[in-house]
Amino acid sequence: MLEREEYVEQAYLFRMLSERLPENYPLQELLEQIRHELLATTKLPMAVDFMLAELRHRGVMSSAMRRLPHYFTAYQTYIIAAAEDDRSRFDSRVAIEILRHEAAYLAQQPTPQGLFMYQFETLSRNRLRYDRGLDAMSADPMYNDDWREWIQTVRRQIGIVDFADMIYVRSAEYLRRRTRPGETPPTPEKPLLFGEKEGKIAWANRQKDPTYLFAALQRHLGYPFAPRLKRPDETREQIPVILRRLERFEMRIKLLEEESKDGLDITKFYSQHDRPPTVP
Repeated sequence: MLEREEYVEQAYLFRMLSERLPENYPLQELLEQIRHELLATTKLPMAVDFMLAELRHRGVMSSAMRRLPHYFTAYQTYIIAAAEDDRSRFDSRVAIEILRHEAAYLAQQPTPQGLFMYQFETLSRNRLRYDRGLDAMSADPMYNDDWREWIQTVRRQIGIVDFADMIYVRSAEYLRRRTRPGETPPTPEKPLLFGEKEGKIAWANRQKDPTYLFAALQRHLGYPFAPRLKRPDETREQIPVILRRLERFEMRIKLLEEESKDGLDITKFYSQHDRPPTVP
C-alpha cells in the first residue's frame, strides 16, 4: 500500500483529467499541465513523466502503468488498458472516474470488503471481462492470501454460483445461522471475510440482480459507489431546432388564416424573375 498522500494526489490527478477531458484537450497536454500542480514530495510527478514518455512513443498510458507495478496496481492498469482497447466500447471517461473514486476511497479508511465490492461492481456495470479483471484484483496489495484465494474462487465460479451466495458462505452471518442457541460456534472451514451485516444483506439478495446487492451495501454500510457515465446535456442543441420548427408552424398558421379570410395570394411567393407581368 502507498502512503495516504499518494492516493490524495492520484485522486486529484484523475479528477482534473475527468473535468478537462470533455473540453477536447489532448491527453498529453493535460498531463503536462496537471503534472506541475501535483505535490512534488510525492512520487506521482515522476510517474506522470513516465506516462508522458509512453504517450509520445506508443500513444497509450497503460504500458507505462504496467511497468510501474510498485506504484500503480494491476487493477488500475487493467481499467486503463480496457479503455484504450480499440475493440472495446468502454469509455475512457468512465475509466478515469473509476480510478478517481478508487483513489479517493483509498485515501480515507479503506477495507478489503469495501474495495472488493467497488472493484467488482465496476467490472459488472461496465461489462468488463471477469477473468482478467479478477486476476488483476487479486494482485492488489490490500488483499492478503485468504482474500486472493477467494477472489480466484469467485473468478472460477462466477456465472455458475450465485454471487450473493459466495459472499454469504464466507460471512459471520453464515456461521451464526449454523450455531444452535447455547452452543459454541463451530470452527469455520475457511477464513471468514465478511461480517454479519454483509452476510445478512447478501442473504436478502440471493437469486437477485447483483446491482441490488451493491446498492444495499452502499445504503447500509457506506460502501463506495461505482461511477457511471452521465449522458450529455443536449438541451442547447435542441433549442435551435425547436425554434425553427416554431417558425414553420407560425408560417403555416398565417397561410391558413389568409386562405380562410380573403383567399391566398400566391404571387408574393414568386421570385422576381417568375413574377407574371402586370396587365395595364
